[in-house]
Amino acid sequence: MTWTVDTCILIDVLDYDAEYGERSAELLEGKYKEGLIICPISYIELAPAFLGDTSKQNEFLDGVGVHYNTDWTMADTLLAHKAWNRYIEQKRAQQTAKRPIADILIGAFATRHGGILTRNIQDFARLFPALKAVYCRPTKTFDKTASNMVVKKT
Repeated sequence: MTWTVDTCILIDVLDYDAEYGERSAELLEGKYKEGLIICPISYIELAPAFLGDTSKQNEFLDGVGVHYNTDWTMADTLLAHKAWNRYIEQKRAQQTAKRPIADILIGAFATRHGGILTRNIQDFARLFPALKAVYCRPTKTFDKTASNMVVKKT
């Protein structure tokens, strides 16, 4: 199985995110041998993190073992089409508030490739119930009510 890596996982690693960075890196390392790719949409979403420099972005992706040259297909488009319709039906029934077009496109792509690594599992599960997903749990829990960030033991 090849795993599609959600954009948030890559940003966690890139930014050394205090809450998710370590676990996101471990997740990539643990699934590396099975194959890691990103959707073309994620490639686009990463552009600001590299100030539009594709050579730096490609160097980062190569360094974490994520392939970024996988094609988008008509099958991806048709699955995204169905998911977008499902989303609009849920929105009209007031069952959802978010407009997740990027998640729909990434989810359709991930479905073709077998699964997704994400920390937004509920966003994908709602629209792609058959999609295999691995959830990245936070490394630490923070008490945001304190004046200083305090690490709580979980």
